[in-house]
Amino acid sequence: MSEPVVLVATMVAKPGQEELIEKTLTAALPAVHAEPGCLLYALHRKSGTTGEFVVIEKWASREALGAHMKGAAMREIGIALARALAGPPDMVFLDALPAGDRDAGAV
Repeated sequence: MSEPVVLVATMVAKPGQEELIEKTLTAALPAVHAEPGCLLYALHRKSGTTGEFVVIEKWASREALGAHMKGAAMREIGIALARALAGPPDMVFLDALPAGDRDAGAV
């Protein structure tokens, strides 16, 4: 059985594009949450900034993440944000080191 995959994606807006990015990502949340294998897809803003967005994701498997990356919601996000981001998203994959309480010790 595949292990869950945790990904932290950080996106930086070009000046003046902050609202477009927030609205686009917020609008996509219901569709992404409904995708098979989506365990967590949570949008955040980096504290003290207006234009740095962080999405914390947890997928049931690499296959589920791969399907998400090729899916309709990501295509729509990509099209909408193509000119609004200062650069490509910074994507960091995490390996869990669960400890302590099973639910509180890992994302």
